[in-house]
Amino acid sequence: MLREADTDTASYFALSGPVGNPLARCGYRGRMRARLVVLVSGAGTNLQALLDACADPAYGADVVAVGADRTGIEALARAERAGVPTFTHRVKDYPSRADWDEALTGSCRAARPDLVILAGFMKLVGPPFLDAFGGRLINTHPALLPAFPGMHGVRDALDHGVKLTGCTVFLVDAGTDTGPVIAQAAVPVRDDDDETTLHERVKVAERALLVETVGRMVRDGWAVHGRKVRIGR
Repeated sequence: MLREADTDTASYFALSGPVGNPLARCGYRGRMRARLVVLVSGAGTNLQALLDACADPAYGADVVAVGADRTGIEALARAERAGVPTFTHRVKDYPSRADWDEALTGSCRAARPDLVILAGFMKLVGPPFLDAFGGRLINTHPALLPAFPGMHGVRDALDHGVKLTGCTVFLVDAGTDTGPVIAQAAVPVRDDDDETTLHERVKVAERALLVETVGRMVRDGWAVHGRKVRIGR
């Protein structure tokens, strides 16, 4: 599992040995393979990119569970075709949002993840979830945060007339797209772009950045200094 080493200036996360996580598996050249839980709400293209990357023994991780907030989506079908266990928690099936959050937290915790990845997951998680997975819960956003947070990052970038936008991988906190930035990739805005054409190029960059960033994190560990995230010791 990932362990947190207390220091005066930062939290450092790295793969521990089999005593720390009895479910961890030996991987590439004897290194432990990280356990990823991926949460989804739609087509699952980012999930598929991670599944494809994990097929390489050198990547250093496995998707061990996929969770969703709705049924009948392609992302769940992708997980099932890959032989990955799935779980679904619909908000409407619970008496309150807090009950839903507790159930989601419990299902994710049962998979003993080293990282939890929100891959197009369209629900905000609550305090119990953040308490359980803080510092190892990551998300993506289709803009260069802190610019253009929220649901319409691509549209807002176009409306503002920027010449350069992109995508961000970040650690999730209690705010909306406000967590510490882990990695970013730039995407130029073309004069003839509309929201659809620009978003398609941003999504391609986002998938590549997510796969690269997760791989580096699980292989090298990461440190959090205030709002600054550094991968590797």
